Formats: sequence, structure tokens, C-alpha cells
Amino acid sequence: MTAGRATGYLLASPLGLLLLLVFVAPVALMLPVSLHPYDPGSGILPGWTLANYADIFTDPYYAETMGRTLRLGATVTFACVLLGLPVALVLARLNGVARSVLTLLVVFPLLLNLVVRCFGWIALLANHGLVNNALADMGLIARPLRMMFNLTGLTIGMTHLLLPFMVLMLTASLRALPRDVEAAAATLGAGPFRAFALVTLPLVAPGLFAGSVLVFVLSISALVTPRLLGGPSYQVMATVIYDEFLASLDWPSGAALAFVLTAATLLIVILAAWLSRRWTAAR
Repeated sequence: MTAGRATGYLLASPLGLLLLLVFVAPVALMLPVSLHPYDPGSGILPGWTLANYADIFTDPYYAETMGRTLRLGATVTFACVLLGLPVALVLARLNGVARSVLTLLVVFPLLLNLVVRCFGWIALLANHGLVNNALADMGLIARPLRMMFNLTGLTIGMTHLLLPFMVLMLTASLRALPRDVEAAAATLGAGPFRAFALVTLPLVAPGLFAGSVLVFVLSISALVTPRLLGGPSYQVMATVIYDEFLASLDWPSGAALAFVLTAATLLIVILAAWLSRRWTAAR
């Protein structure tokens, strides 16, 4: 080991120790709990079993919940990419006061309390909320649109919450591009859309990968927004884990579900990192 690498490890060791104590240790302490049997009348029983994990992979309810969670993450990520790219393109080209004002508008949702944001969306999307009342007053609908306690309302709320992360990641990637790249493409006869699709977008793909992974992981692990906007009829993995721990008091099942969700999240991050490296190497 070289002296430079040893110095790097030494400098990183306090942060590594902090991450180990704050994040890894609490998760590791749940592992034995997830391997104990549970009886509703007696609580956590002595002994060891893999039944909690077997139930997750054999029970259709858990399979449906996991599929619903992954579908929510994919939908929110797609919406954030679709809405975030135009905003990031504008933000990357601005300077001075205009850029500061737009940046403040982008990050402003993060400055609001999460519960307040959710109740704001409830007031907008409820059956007799502002959106349905406005559409009914204009004669566009005969009965209220169902935008609460389903994928629609939850996608809207989660997109509003996570869009700033996507915009900031894409803006950083766009601002790192050389300014003459698009000009060179225009000189070669490419129009604005062709230059963006064939030149700009491939160059910002690492930032797009990173933003998509961040949004996806935060979407599938969110609790408060799915609880308030999804309600009891639209359960995702985080709300099921919460109910297992605090409503059913079935800690072994809740811990097993938490480990499965953590493993799925890590697998997605590793796969995205591998795809990003392959893309960068291919370019």
C-alpha cells in the first residue's frame, strides 16, 4: 500500500466509522430479530426461523406490495426526468440574479415541512378539492376524478417532493459541458433537437443516471407521503413495514421486510453504477 493511499484511508476513517455506527450497526442489530418466530398472543418467541423471509417471497400480498412500490419508483423517476430536463436546461444557461431566483424556486419545496406539503396536495386533489371543484365549475367533469389514495395522487406528490433533486443533478452535469459542444453540432448541420439528442444527452447521461437512482431510491423508501396521499388502500413497502412494527407489533416480519427492501435498493444502486460505468466506457 502506497503512502498516499494509506493517508487517504486514514482521512476517510472517521467518516467511515460514523457511517458504521449510525447506519450499519442499527441495521445489523435487526438481523437477529428478523430470524425469530412471532406469535400474536405471545410476541417474539425464542428460536430461529426463515419463515419470515419465506412469507415475503410466497405471499401474494407482499409480492403485490413490492410490485406496487417498484412501479411507484419507476413512475416518479420518469416524471422527474421528463419535467426536470427542461428546467435544468434553462437553469444551466442562466447567470446572475435570474439563475439565483430560478434555483430558489426549484429548491423551495424542500424548505417546506413534508406534512404541510402533503396536506396541501390533499386540499388540491381530494374529491371535493380545488382541482375537482374547478373542473366541475368549468363543466369538464360530471363527477369528481379520483386522484387520492391511488398511484396518480401519490405520483404527483412524490414528483413534487423529489423533482428538485433531479433538477440539481442535471444542472450540475449540464453546466460542466463545454459551451461549444452544441455550437459544433449546429455547425455540422444538426438542429437543436438533434444536437440535444445525439450530443448533449449522451454527455449528461452519468448525471441522469445518478439523479434517476437518487429519485428512485427515495421514492421506494418514502413513508410520510405514501401514508398521507396513498392512505390505507394503497400500501407500499415502507408503509407495510411501519404497520408491522407499530400496528401489528410483529417486529420479526417488519425487520425481514426492511432487509428485503434494503437489499433491493442496494441491488438497484449497484446495477445503476455498473450501467453508468459501461456507458461512460462505451462513449
